[in-house]
Amino acid sequence: MRKSIVSVPKTSSASSGQTLDLQQIASVEISSEDAQHPFENALPGGKAGGWRAADPGPQVIRLNFDTPQAIRRIRLEFREDRVQRAQEFALFASSAAHPRREVVRQQWMFSPGNSAIEVEDYTVDLSDVLTLELEIDPGRHDKQAIASLESISIS
Repeated sequence: MRKSIVSVPKTSSASSGQTLDLQQIASVEISSEDAQHPFENALPGGKAGGWRAADPGPQVIRLNFDTPQAIRRIRLEFREDRVQRAQEFALFASSAAHPRREVVRQQWMFSPGNSAIEVEDYTVDLSDVLTLELEIDPGRHDKQAIASLESISIS
């Protein structure tokens, strides 16, 4: 009898509520990045100021997981304390079974001095996620606005 052991991708589970270590389990694709505000700053334990785009206009942050992930919670924090702007973001998840589906879409009006921080904390039930994509339109009608993300955590 001939035998060989094959490797089967295992689904990681964040059901324990533990935050996923994105630096260890994923790669990131980014449409633009300010060298002073890299994506790593937006991860748990990152530097203050988070991620910031180098170029104005809509931006994409795409997390590609090494193995399929079960995701139960997504927390995003945006901060804008310099200018008033209207922002919209959308979050998409992809798996082998579901090529790309929208998880959430949200709009927010930043107004320094009044509402400079947007925190969104979503409870989700996503299985076997291979890619999580965040599309940010930082100005909706103002294509000169710069996108930023203060923090992201996924569990």
